[in-house]
Amino acid sequence: MGDDAARWSPIESEPWYAARDATAALRDVLVSAGLEKDFPYLQAQMNAFGHGLVELGRVSPETAERLAELLDRALTCEWPADAACPRGHRSAADDIGEEQQR
Repeated sequence: MGDDAARWSPIESEPWYAARDATAALRDVLVSAGLEKDFPYLQAQMNAFGHGLVELGRVSPETAERLAELLDRALTCEWPADAACPRGHRSAADDIGEEQQR
């Protein structure tokens, strides 16, 4: 067999570090939400093409429902117009203001 032209090292790969950083950020949020034990397969990976991936893995139906609930709350969260939204999220007032300007 000839040389495999698809040689790469995760240590020298920007996609690997991006996947690792995203996995760490998600891990921190899951810990804050008390869900650290519910995502046992969470890990950073690289595929055969050198693309960084975040593997969430399998979860129980209860965990999926809890995650859906948290995402729903985040999407419908309304912040007072004068309050700074944590973690850089936009407020519903910001979205409404943009729609009215259109």
